[in-house]
Amino acid sequence: MERLILMRHGAAERRGPTGGDFDRALTAQGRIDAALIGDALAKAGFAPDLALVSEARRAQDTWTAAGESFPKARKESREDFYSASTQTVLTAVEGETAGTVMVVGHNPTLQDLAVGLLKASGASPALIARLEMRFPPATAAAFSFDAAGRAELEGLFYAADHGGRGAE
Repeated sequence: MERLILMRHGAAERRGPTGGDFDRALTAQGRIDAALIGDALAKAGFAPDLALVSEARRAQDTWTAAGESFPKARKESREDFYSASTQTVLTAVEGETAGTVMVVGHNPTLQDLAVGLLKASGASPALIARLEMRFPPATAAAFSFDAAGRAELEGLFYAADHGGRGAE
């Protein structure tokens, strides 16, 4: 893997049809924001070869909206990403041979993973603080990796910065 994109699902309904968390769908704005981030990633040259997507409905809906910008990407649904630890996600992506892997999932896992990658690479305290403070729905962080495996943040994409409303 040369690049990793971490994308938090878009804004979702407060309750799913069954009253549970797993089946909450995206709101109309959540779908718009996810599509905007997909478009922004594509325009910036961050097209995934493989998308690993939580099986939760809001993550699947996010991929459906964002994935329209990546017609060549292969998608794999991951049941274990619904309540995954950062280590679960890291283990899943470390074994991938695809050039660019995108993870569509949930907080706090994705925010914690992004912050952890920054800390491990010696990123500036200001950049680390920025991600610690703000990783709302439909946010994507794109990383590349050097020969030693250190991550470098190449792009941070907030829906509000790309014409969406975003959600905090």
